Amino acid sequence: MHWFFLLLAGLLEIGWAIGMKYTNGFTKLWPTVATFATMTVSFYLLSLSLKTIPMGTAYAVWTGIGAAGTAFFGMLFLNEPREVGRIVCLVLIVAGTVGLKLFSKAG
Repeated sequence: MHWFFLLLAGLLEIGWAIGMKYTNGFTKLWPTVATFATMTVSFYLLSLSLKTIPMGTAYAVWTGIGAAGTAFFGMLFLNEPREVGRIVCLVLIVAGTVGLKLFSKAG
């Protein structure tokens, strides 16, 4: 269950990272409210995952999901660069994140 919490926390990290783009420097009320709400739930779920998953592993997986997911979102929907090298690096982040799960003895 704690890995599920961590996965959800990572997905919500993607949401709040994307949400920050639409807050216009936290000057738009509803995007700002949504961003802070998503941040809060993401941090809460991350904290729940830490009950059984080592902190270093959980944090690396959480940031890996957030970083790779946000970058892929940018490429797919915001017309950000799609160079091969960039994609290879993102695949390496995903591979490392999956590896941390596969080789973890926790939960």
